[in-house]
Amino acid sequence: MELFRSCMLCPRRCGARRLEGKRGFCGETAELRVASASIHRGEEPPLTGKGGSGAVFVSGCTLGCVFCQNYQISRKGMGRAVSRDELVRIFFALKEKGAVNINLVTGSHAVPALRDGLAAARRAGLELPVLWNSSAYETPEALLLLRDTVDVWLPDLKTLDTDLAARFFRTPDYPEAAEKAIRVMLDLQSRPEYRGEILQKGVIIRHLVLPAYLENTRQVLRWFADHAQGRALLSVMTQYTPPKDTAAADAAPAPATEPAARPPPDRFVNKREYETVLNWLAEYGVEDGFYQELVQDSAWLPDFRRTNPFSSELSVPVWHWRNGFVYN
Repeated sequence: MELFRSCMLCPRRCGARRLEGKRGFCGETAELRVASASIHRGEEPPLTGKGGSGAVFVSGCTLGCVFCQNYQISRKGMGRAVSRDELVRIFFALKEKGAVNINLVTGSHAVPALRDGLAAARRAGLELPVLWNSSAYETPEALLLLRDTVDVWLPDLKTLDTDLAARFFRTPDYPEAAEKAIRVMLDLQSRPEYRGEILQKGVIIRHLVLPAYLENTRQVLRWFADHAQGRALLSVMTQYTPPKDTAAADAAPAPATEPAARPPPDRFVNKREYETVLNWLAEYGVEDGFYQELVQDSAWLPDFRRTNPFSSELSVPVWHWRNGFVYN
């Protein structure tokens, strides 16, 4: 926990004195805050299986995405502090509900607390594989703290374009930091390992296609083919949903170095763009992985004010920041 004394966990290295209750760019002190834990069925097939993934949504974030689907917890403060013991109980509650893994969502700014909780859960007999579900805006030093804790790395590779990173993710150095972080993950877990249909070890690199910015996707696919093919799985997501209002953009802090504002795309990915991306996958010979069907709908968007933030088809609630453990 001393790492929170003058925080250098993420590439911003903001130096916030989080042990003293000060908040970093992530919006968090040294307390671990969680918004929701549920059996989640919306992940890739080898992460979901028949039982579902045990998703734990951590409050706060090191990025400032202007179209963040989880802005209620990343920037609006939803969630509450949990102790190590309560976190362990959450992990075991997910296991009892049938989770095939523990899926830690957006925990980059909380590495010490999450590592501590996972170590305690392991000592108590938890044997499920642990997923690190992150933006990849992380330091190699922080990732190495997790080398004996995380089994499956699930990073985004949002963009390799610094201008786009600044405008849409409020993080101009994202491409450099994410590429470096993903290379560390690949070195830590170089080959996928399965037990039955469930991924036990490995790396899945996710990329969200942005409407009207297909060249961004092309750059990412080329990078994957050159650097990760055969070592990781690729997951191409076409679920981009235009913000219904300005809440996400208003919640995202803008660094002084940000260029002139540009609104996020105001539409879904269209059929022509979808088919173009699929053609690029064939062109680059990328075969190991997944791509979403094109569904131009926003019904899947979460609302963390609800006990079950997602639809009942996607999620079964286990714990909620307002209500605690959910028994059903």
